[in-house]
Amino acid sequence: MEDSHRGRPARRSARAASGSACCWALPTALLCAYGFFCSVRPSEPFLTRYLLGPPKNLSEPQVFNEIYPVWTYSYLALLFPVFLATDYLRYKPVVLLQGLSLIITWFMLLYAQRLWAFQLLEFFYGMGTATDIAYYSYIYSVVDINLYQQVTSYCRSATLVGYTVGSVSGQVLVSVAGWSLFSLNVVSLTSISIAFATAWFLPMPQKSLFFHHLSSQRLSCEMKVMDCKNGAAVQDHPDVQRAPGWEDETKVPLNGQGHSAEKQKQKVDIAKVLKDLWQDFLQCYSSRTMLCWSVWWALSTCGYFQVINYAQGLWEMVLPSHSADIYNGAVEAASTLLGAVAVVVVGHIKTSWAMWGEVALALFSLLIAAAVYVMDTVHNIWVCYASYVIFRIIYMMLITIATFQIATNLSVERYALVFGVNTFIALALQTLLTVIVVDASGLGLDIFTQFMIYASYFAAISLVFLFSGICSIVGSYRRQEQVQSRSPESQ
Repeated sequence: MEDSHRGRPARRSARAASGSACCWALPTALLCAYGFFCSVRPSEPFLTRYLLGPPKNLSEPQVFNEIYPVWTYSYLALLFPVFLATDYLRYKPVVLLQGLSLIITWFMLLYAQRLWAFQLLEFFYGMGTATDIAYYSYIYSVVDINLYQQVTSYCRSATLVGYTVGSVSGQVLVSVAGWSLFSLNVVSLTSISIAFATAWFLPMPQKSLFFHHLSSQRLSCEMKVMDCKNGAAVQDHPDVQRAPGWEDETKVPLNGQGHSAEKQKQKVDIAKVLKDLWQDFLQCYSSRTMLCWSVWWALSTCGYFQVINYAQGLWEMVLPSHSADIYNGAVEAASTLLGAVAVVVVGHIKTSWAMWGEVALALFSLLIAAAVYVMDTVHNIWVCYASYVIFRIIYMMLITIATFQIATNLSVERYALVFGVNTFIALALQTLLTVIVVDASGLGLDIFTQFMIYASYFAAISLVFLFSGICSIVGSYRRQEQVQSRSPESQ
């Protein structure tokens, strides 16, 4: 009898462990499935070719100067409202909105004919891009904090694998099977529709970072913060102030059962949330290190978006697709895989980024500028492809380092705030650059002149950070000399 009593706690513990595993395994698997199918878009590397060729037959100025810029404008306009709505609505509705936006985008891509229809299509694509934040932040509201690193790697890997599968399959279907680009768009629409259907089965979270907290207590234990884009884990400073409600997430059921206390929670005070966000913003950017890495993030991301948005247009001008085979899908897949390898490698590099980080950013930004310059001036498609791969590898490597440096000593909610602000600034700069350089209402420059400006832009970033880095190193050595000169006197 006594033995049977001893066995009960063990069985209860085993059931609890099994239930806990199911609690995080199910939403993680569903979200990864959503991310995978949402990223399998074999037609995307051939978008420019599809728009310029039959049956769409749009002109180059229409595509580059009137249609593509709408994505930038809509992304910028929607980013901040989506950022707040994602947290307020608790993620899942915004994940569904992303799937719906992408379905509308690809449906219109199949059947739209007029210029205004393609511009509206770009608006919905901008909405789909802006709502991407819901995909990467959803999982943190339904899993235990100790699993952040694990589930982040799964979610990020799902999108990378999906994007690679889409790019490779698109290239094979075009080059080997001889499929039409219309058929590729049908495949993309089907894959996105599967993702949208999968998203409906995601459990509805009961809490969020800013608006929905389950308790007013402060989290006192040390937290880990994850870079949702690159999967790098960093330690959170134990003294950093955190938002309430992030206690032990294993105590939070995924469904609405057992939440009678939930009805007694305080009303959401939007004004207070916004005030706290503003105070956090001022505190985060008061650090010179934070400011430096954030400035590089915003500036480089602006240029990165411009280059990847118009790279297909440049390739089309270097080697028109109607006169030769193109390998855009293979290049996108190769750059993604090699970039992922670079991200893993840089995670094992041990160096003093506090001292040498700015100089490293300057030198690598110069390499990015050189790669973009070569893409623009050497009118050989294989050189363009190789330069593009190098460009993406360097950027993905540096953005990982920048993310790690920014996320250090930040709580989850502050990291989300800084990431959102940096992205918003990058899009604001990109919008300004698009209005002046690309848009038909501005200069409306041709694609080669645009890429020369982008190369000069990265070169300017390199010079700014080289000067700043040299000043930081000189200042650091002077402080060391002053400390050393004072130490004998104190003795």
